[in-house]
Amino acid sequence: MILGIETSCDETAAAVVREGREILSSVVASQIPIHSPYGGVVPELASREHLRNILPVVRAALEQAGVGYQDLAAIAVTQGPGLAGALLVGISFAKSLAFAIEKPLIAVNHLEGHIHAVLLEEARRQVNASDLLPEGRPPARPALLALVVSGGHTHLYLAEARQSEAGEPVWSYRNVGRTVDDAAGEAFDKVAKLLGLGYPGGPWIDALAPQGDPEAVPFTFAQIKAKAHRKGEPGALDPATATYFSYSGIKTAVLRYTHVHEMEASIETRRAALAGLPNPTPADALPLCDRRTLDLIASFQRSVVDDLRRKTFRAAEQFGVDRVLVSGGVAANRELRVRFTAEAAERNLVIAFPSLSLSTDNAAMIAAAAWPRLAAGDFASDGLTAEPSLVLGGAPR
Repeated sequence: MILGIETSCDETAAAVVREGREILSSVVASQIPIHSPYGGVVPELASREHLRNILPVVRAALEQAGVGYQDLAAIAVTQGPGLAGALLVGISFAKSLAFAIEKPLIAVNHLEGHIHAVLLEEARRQVNASDLLPEGRPPARPALLALVVSGGHTHLYLAEARQSEAGEPVWSYRNVGRTVDDAAGEAFDKVAKLLGLGYPGGPWIDALAPQGDPEAVPFTFAQIKAKAHRKGEPGALDPATATYFSYSGIKTAVLRYTHVHEMEASIETRRAALAGLPNPTPADALPLCDRRTLDLIASFQRSVVDDLRRKTFRAAEQFGVDRVLVSGGVAANRELRVRFTAEAAERNLVIAFPSLSLSTDNAAMIAAAAWPRLAAGDFASDGLTAEPSLVLGGAPR
């Protein structure tokens, strides 16, 4: 059993997972009420809340799992990427705990954790990838394409597994796509804030979008050239095969649309009305949204989802994969799941999403990603520290 600890952003999480597949407990302390008044995460407040929550959250995870510290085989913790102060809280606690109970410490990349949120549930169901493929055919290659899409990340990874001496799959990752500015989830948050809706913005837009016309406002995306990242930089992509995402432009387009159609007064009225409610929900916002606002929300969501869909499946075709995984907070978006699933069916591909509880940040995915490292004896050194810009594929220190 591995105790996973996750504090990369604004959720303090701990979980106990057995052999990378059986979740014995998963506890998450959310900071949404703390950051909602600001419309985004305030790093200093996030760090303080992690300090307040880390011990009770870990104790609750152990209690729910019915285990003690000595029953654990290892402690796993997120090393990065994320907010420096938030990461340091989890790492400092995990290092101290591992030292005190004399258990190995395993460093995990947060992005790999999101991929393992899907792999964990496949393992729980004992799903064999070839069994899921149409006509029972074997996969063309033992690789899959993973889209990690959240508030801080929009990345595409070509992931490939090989069997270790211990009999467990060891995964390697090649970054083949990423955003050059705003991540998709960040765009959802910023547009929701711009329109006077709540935080985090993704669930609000997801709930309100079905009430509008997704074809009402035509948004376009500019072509992004490979020169956006110079070859040879840390984590640089191969310009011949790279996929680039960009969502700052559509955020600006939404802002200009509100100015052109003089929507500022209604936005401020909506913002003030929701601020006066103790726990506002999208249902409270619906009567405050006129037809133009709902059409704008629906068109924004459709455009972002379609951009993600087009580029992801184009990359899947480019690399000849049979499987596509979609993970991260934006993977909970209902329209994204519907449109990605339909596209995968048309292309005869397997597609998988995490359950809603494992889409957002959690520690079960960190413990699951640590399992192959435990089997291989790949432990963190005493000098482990936070890496806010950690690249997936680099070895944790």
